[in-house]
Amino acid sequence: MNFAAPHIGFVLASYGAALVVVFGLILWVVLDGRARRADIRALEAAGIRRRSDRRPESGSAPDARP
Repeated sequence: MNFAAPHIGFVLASYGAALVVVFGLILWVVLDGRARRADIRALEAAGIRRRSDRRPESGSAPDARP
């Protein structure tokens, strides 16, 4: 990279903006993941379970979905 070029300010600003956006997205995903895990813990503490955790009752037929 030629730091004497007249457009170096634009190039460095573009790299800086891209870094800010990427790190912002990473931070957003991490914080949102923590929030969703906290939501799941709160629901499970309230006795609400995931559908995938259900065990079929003995003698019952599986759900028939249209």
